[in-house]
Formats: sequence, C-alpha cells, structure tokens
Amino acid sequence: MALGGSAVALLAATTLAALPAQAHDDKNDGRDNDKNVTLTATLTQLNGSGASGTAKAVVGNKMIKRIEVHANGLTPDAPHAQHIHFGQQALHECPTLALDSNNDGRLNTVEGIPAYGPVVVSLNTTGDTTPASLLAVARFPVADDGSYDYKRKNIKFTDVAGIGKAKDIAQAVREGKGVVVIHGLDYNHNGTYDFDSAGASELNPDLPAEATDPAACGVLERK
Repeated sequence: MALGGSAVALLAATTLAALPAQAHDDKNDGRDNDKNVTLTATLTQLNGSGASGTAKAVVGNKMIKRIEVHANGLTPDAPHAQHIHFGQQALHECPTLALDSNNDGRLNTVEGIPAYGPVVVSLNTTGDTTPASLLAVARFPVADDGSYDYKRKNIKFTDVAGIGKAKDIAQAVREGKGVVVIHGLDYNHNGTYDFDSAGASELNPDLPAEATDPAACGVLERK
C-alpha cells in the first residue's frame, strides 16, 4: 500500500497539541552519549491481541548500532508497523484502557500517545527510518505464521519537530524512555485487516483501524 503524508501530518498535529515542544540545550552538559548502552524490552499485548515478544537495542551517540525485535502471536501473514516512541511529556510506558477517550473498548495509536509518546524512529526493514515512514506498510515486517524476527543496524536518530534534536532523543532512549510499539491486529479473526470490526484508522481513512491499532508494547530499559 502506498501511503501519502496525510496520516503523518495528522499524527504530528495530534502530537504537538498534546505534547508541547520543549526547549533543548545544544550543549551536551557532560552526557556520555558516545558510550554504547544495551537496552531490552519485554513486549506484551495491547487490545487483547495475544501478541508478545522481546526487543534488544544497542545505542551509542546518535545511532542505534543494532536492534532486534522478535514477536509472535500477531496477525498471520500480515504487515506490522513497528516504531520507537518517545515524547518529553509522555509517561514513557505502555498504555492501558484508561486512555480509551471515546470509550469504544479499544486503544488506537493516538490515544496511546500520552503513555508512549509520538514516533521518533520507524523500524522499517529497508530505507528511511524517520517518522515520515511511520505508515510505510510495504517496508515493515510481515508476520509469517504470526511471528517475525527483525534485525537492522545503524539506524540514525534524527531531529523531530516538536519533540527534540537527535542527540536529545537518543539520550532519552538511552535513559530508558523509549517505547517499542507494534501495530496491527485482526479483531474479527477473519485473516485480514478490514473495516468491518473497528472502522477506519484515525491516522488515514483509507486504512482500516485494524492495520494501525497497537498490538504489543514494551519499554526499552537497561537491564
């Protein structure tokens, strides 16, 4: 599926409304950003997806030197968008149904922003990894038989408007404030993402909510 910039603009606008921009100091103030830090996350289900998994990342300077995501229990043979989320005003945690603002019994991506923050890295299989690729469905992993093993090296953090500079985002992730979120679940268990069970996505009306609702989540922490 080829997706335009409308969804990205909507998510950015929602993010900026909920999470005001912060002032950032260009000086490092003694922070040891160039030292490699290993972070791990245990991924647990959201929206009753039954998904689970693990993530492991090595971060140094303004780069993810390498990252692995191993997930299972996902919608089989379907693409699953996955990202690292962070926001200055976010809680740096996985959301609960307490954030279900429209009381429809499920969490969509935007409703989860107060917990995990907006997208700062798109964990694509190839190409661009900035938030601009957050809905580049064709470049996210496909869960063969409901699982996948994702690996990628040398992903650069970038400045994100309204969120912060690359070095500040990298430092926040190093400090355990980054959250891995996997999206996509089949609510009505008919083997495909469709509009029948949850309607259209709040990110793009041409996509079903099943394709973009969060299915699994975990905080990247030092162990």
